[in-house]
Amino acid sequence: MKQLLILSGKGGTGKTTIASAFIKLAEAKAYADCDVDAPNLHLISGWNEHPIRKDYYGLQKAKIDERLCIYCGQCQENCRFEAITYNDKYEINPYACEGCSVCEFVCPTKAITMMPDIAGELMLYSDKEKVFSTAQLKMGSGNSGLLVTEVKKQMKSETKGGEVAIIDGSPGIGCPVIASLSGVDMVLIVAEPTVSGISDMERIIKTASGFNTRIAVCINKYDINVENSNKIEELCKKQSLDFVGKIPFDSQVAKILNSGRTIIDVDCISRSAVKEVYRKTINILFE
Repeated sequence: MKQLLILSGKGGTGKTTIASAFIKLAEAKAYADCDVDAPNLHLISGWNEHPIRKDYYGLQKAKIDERLCIYCGQCQENCRFEAITYNDKYEINPYACEGCSVCEFVCPTKAITMMPDIAGELMLYSDKEKVFSTAQLKMGSGNSGLLVTEVKKQMKSETKGGEVAIIDGSPGIGCPVIASLSGVDMVLIVAEPTVSGISDMERIIKTASGFNTRIAVCINKYDINVENSNKIEELCKKQSLDFVGKIPFDSQVAKILNSGRTIIDVDCISRSAVKEVYRKTINILFE
């Protein structure tokens, strides 16, 4: 099964809109939302069943046993993350604690213990035909890259077959994107024809290039700035990247998505353009 990852250098380019359209067009039996900080693919994926939920444990967090604490201050003095405060007693801020265990190591009375900490929640939608893997990172938690890896593992282990798996990635170039890129067969980058959109597109192209995977680019809302759209096409030519098409701005898209449908479900001006982008992308994926 081929894995197609859809990314964007910045938020708001229409990455999830295109991912949901691809899932519909491919009749995908396996797909995932790896934007664990703000997952939203489930809102338009058409599932009526409740998902199977499982706690995700990230790095451990320190906990102080007040009965053993002698108020020596060694923990606070050695915490480089300033996660330990003193106000009549020593307390650990779980949002600042990075789980490094230094405080546990330096405590002379063993009053500090590293405890398991729930950092998020894995969710799996599944029926006899298809599977959808996603997750939600707990507010203030780190380790989003590790959670993305678990989302992909869950999708692959529960897959119902099919030729292609569609993965909706995170915006930007951070840890979730790095984890999303690992092991995929192809990346489709959704670009936006703005100054910041071009700059962020160049960054994600550079990041994806380090994984030796096939890269294709499409432009969403190309007609809001035709000059910048032309610059994106020229950049793709210079870097020998596959350019798979342009999608026009469509004022109906917001209403369609808010109703829980994809742009493939409605006769709108962006639908035929997305179908052409999909056709070209799939042809490249299976070359």
